[in-house]
Amino acid sequence: MKIYETGFILAPNLAEEETEQIILQMADIIAQREGQLVKQDRWGKRRLAYPIKKFSEGFYVFFQYEGRADIPLELERRFKQTDSVLRYLTLKREVKEAVRRKKKKEPRPEEKEALGSGEKLASQESAEEVK
Repeated sequence: MKIYETGFILAPNLAEEETEQIILQMADIIAQREGQLVKQDRWGKRRLAYPIKKFSEGFYVFFQYEGRADIPLELERRFKQTDSVLRYLTLKREVKEAVRRKKKKEPRPEEKEALGSGEKLASQESAEEVK
């Protein structure tokens, strides 16, 4: 299953009960489509960057969920039908696997000496070129 993140902005003039009801309806869509809501984040009322439908504020809500591709399609269909949803955006999150990276090896003591003498030689040669 894929991981999605959907953010939507609700109109600020809604009552708390109406806002809660819309959020619960959208969360139920995920459950009905056999998805799993991983995280629900409510930012509350925030100022918009520019007016949308003559509103300068909006109620921000973010869902992070795991499921099939039909879940975001159904959510977007419902967002379009609901007049109190000002904007919405769905992103498909990439699963980052825990990758172990190799540590850089520190040179062994004899390699350090070889590197150190090479640096001395290079600095002596550049000094001779300057003269």
